[in-house]
Amino acid sequence: MILPRSFRRLARDEQGATIIEFAMILPALCLILMGTFELGYRMYVSSVLQGALHEAARLATVGTMSTTQVDAHVKQRLHSFSHAATITTSVDSYDEFTQVSVPERISQDTVPLGQYNAGDCYEDYNNNQRYDLDRGRAGMGQADDIVRYRVSISYPRMFPVAGFFGWSDIDTVAADTVLRNQPFAGRTIPTPVVRCS
Repeated sequence: MILPRSFRRLARDEQGATIIEFAMILPALCLILMGTFELGYRMYVSSVLQGALHEAARLATVGTMSTTQVDAHVKQRLHSFSHAATITTSVDSYDEFTQVSVPERISQDTVPLGQYNAGDCYEDYNNNQRYDLDRGRAGMGQADDIVRYRVSISYPRMFPVAGFFGWSDIDTVAADTVLRNQPFAGRTIPTPVVRCS
C-alpha cells in the first residue's frame, strides 16, 4: 500500500520533536531541581541551627542566664527563621568531659555480665533513682561543670514531593555541643549514691 504524499511528508517532518523530548524529561528535571533546593535548604537550616546552638551554649556557660531563659532565646531565634517549626532543647550537666554520654557505673554485676539487669547495683550519678545509659543531670549544673546543649528543629519541607524521594513531609535537623561552665563560683562534686535493684 502506498501512503499518500502528505503522510510521507509528515513522517519525515522533524519540526516539534524537541518540544516532545522536552516534555518527556521535564518531570524528571523538576524532581531533580526540587530535590536540590530541599538539600540546599536543609544545609541552610543546619547552619542557622549551629549558630543558635553555639550562641545558646555560650550564654549558658557564662552563668548569667537560667536554662529557661537560654531555651527561650534559642526558640525565639529559630522561630523567627521558621514559624511552622517545632523546636526541642535539652541541657545536661556532667562533672567531667569523660562522663558525657557514658552509662552509670555498675558497682555489683550479676550474670549476664557487662550490662545492667535485675540484681545489679549501680552508682546513681544523677540521683534519679533509676539506672541510666547517660549519667548526665538535667540542667546547666554549677560552676565548672560540663554542659551538653542539644537542639532539634522539625520543619515542613519546601516542596510537597518528599514521597518521590522516600522522605517524610517533615524534616528534622539536630545538633549538640559540649562546653565547660565558667568558674564563676565554688564547685562541689556530689558523691554518687549506690543503689541496688
